[in-house]
Amino acid sequence: MQRHIVTAQTAQTRPDLGKFLATGGVSQVEGAGGGGITPWALVTGYGSRDSWGANAHYTYISTQDYTLNSYGVAVGIADRLEISLARQEFKGSLAPLNLLNIKQDILGLKLKVAGDAVYEQDNPMPQVAIGVLYKRNKGIGGLGALGVSNVKQLGARDDHGYDYYVAATKILFEQSLLLNGTLRATRANQMGLLGFGGDRGDSMRLMPEASVAYLVNRKLAVGAEYRRKPHNLGVDNEKAYYDAFVAWFPSRNFSLTAAYAELGDITIFNPKKQHGLYLSAQAGF
Repeated sequence: MQRHIVTAQTAQTRPDLGKFLATGGVSQVEGAGGGGITPWALVTGYGSRDSWGANAHYTYISTQDYTLNSYGVAVGIADRLEISLARQEFKGSLAPLNLLNIKQDILGLKLKVAGDAVYEQDNPMPQVAIGVLYKRNKGIGGLGALGVSNVKQLGARDDHGYDYYVAATKILFEQSLLLNGTLRATRANQMGLLGFGGDRGDSMRLMPEASVAYLVNRKLAVGAEYRRKPHNLGVDNEKAYYDAFVAWFPSRNFSLTAAYAELGDITIFNPKKQHGLYLSAQAGF
């Protein structure tokens, strides 16, 4: 009898993988569950409301003059609460920024507050979640010869800050579509890699984000995303991000995303529109 009780308790603590394939999304570049550049209302992982799920991700973005690496972990609890932790590493490859190295840590929380994107197909209301991302910039490396070691020396007001967002996601199975809209309150410059606030502005601003994905079949999705961003720094002619992506879900334990990403201008020291390859792998349950 005791052995039976222990076995039952152990089974309840294991992830049940109860959600449909791809409905946990992929890992967004800041660690949250969603698309590549914008968070969705979906909770990461494949645990149902009676279970939990978790994953780890690695993302690589390469443009003409910069690379961005992002890696981290995320946990989804009871298909309601998501906790994520990510680190970003941004590097330059073209003089005078060829030695540039910036790191940033991001802690994220997301809470599903209404609706269900999957099971309420007869209800036009989307799934809605609220979230917060706490970001801490770790300083600027490689520019010691220029006397720059902190984002504040570029005009940023702070080296840490918060993003707050509300996301609404709807999956239309009959049309094989996923639609998402996100509204983010932020002071972040280039996601926080160049600090928060600046000489052009220091207040929270509401920035819209959007995603659409077409489910080619149960294991393959194609789509596009858009993310508007503030322009707080005089040394950074910041523009919107957008991408076109293909996401492959061979199983609930692994996904792979490839995209063409357009990141706009990064700094006036290298005034060139940055675009290139986005690759992301996620493993979990």
